[in-house]
Amino acid sequence: MKRTPQELRNDWNSLVSINKTLRIRDAAAQLGVSEAELLSTQCGETVTRLRPEWIALLPRIKELGYVMALTRNDNCVHERKGIYEDIRTGDNNALVLGEDIDLRLFPSTWKYVYAVREASSHGERKSIQIFDVHGGAVHKIYMTSQSDDEAYGNIVFEFMNHNQVQGETDVTLAPEPKADNPDSEIDVENFRAAWSALEDTHDFFPMLKRFNAGRLQALRLAGNEWAYPVKNNAARQILTDASETQTPIMVFVANRGAIQIHTGTVTKLLETGPWFNVLDEKFNLHLRQSAIRSSWIVKKPTTEGIVTSLEVFDNNGDMIVQFFGKRKPGIPELQEWRNILEKVSHSEVEVYA
Repeated sequence: MKRTPQELRNDWNSLVSINKTLRIRDAAAQLGVSEAELLSTQCGETVTRLRPEWIALLPRIKELGYVMALTRNDNCVHERKGIYEDIRTGDNNALVLGEDIDLRLFPSTWKYVYAVREASSHGERKSIQIFDVHGGAVHKIYMTSQSDDEAYGNIVFEFMNHNQVQGETDVTLAPEPKADNPDSEIDVENFRAAWSALEDTHDFFPMLKRFNAGRLQALRLAGNEWAYPVKNNAARQILTDASETQTPIMVFVANRGAIQIHTGTVTKLLETGPWFNVLDEKFNLHLRQSAIRSSWIVKKPTTEGIVTSLEVFDNNGDMIVQFFGKRKPGIPELQEWRNILEKVSHSEVEVYA
């Protein structure tokens, strides 16, 4: 039987009383509900439900000033500090193209948004948090000591939803992941020819759709010229080498509704239990190493030469994180980045179908 918001909140409090550091995402998973359902049990108190008017709301985020943007999936958390600049909105997608905050957003998948105040060891922490139609966290914007509190208050007041009832009753279950088509149904010869003819990395996803191929399936079928597996410590190794050589890289982390990108160097690295972390002033990354099932070097031809990445996947075949060397239009891929990848490219690994 479905729990009432108060019952759900009581169960959440019981979990926190046992583990005071329990994060809401983990609590929701333990309770068998979405994060949005759990968070909304505090509406009217520390949580304010906002109107999901994305085209109007997103450009206002710039007014907050210097904030921390957070996008994550089950196994990787990407945190980047900066200002939301060059915000471009549309009905189905939006872009933030600032020097620090770099996002690809898909508002057509979003449904819920809240302003959240929560206690922390450094005092009250304020944020704006966005969730998809299944109640899963898509993107969170945290205020910092350099943010504009007055602007935050104005946005909360102007976008406050008239409905502050606790709980969400219309969250839909996320569908089971669709299985890839059998390899035998993929036109491998023409698929490889299309891969060889790519001229831009942005043409890659449309190519997968054209051939009805899953992403990990595509890497298996591409042939070693374009994709091959490497050991699952590759992400840790390339971060370590990039830190030691101060080679600028690009780090992509995505979920159903957002892609967040860091471009620049990484410096301070720390391994804690299953997590491998980047802990720099403006950029933090938390990668759950124990969740990595396969890692691949991937090459894509473009009009500016070959672009090479490391793609890391979990047990479900979902991408955890993706790494590139820093790139700009008209400039070939950094040789320093290729040198880093070369070091992880020649080890025997087991390939998982």
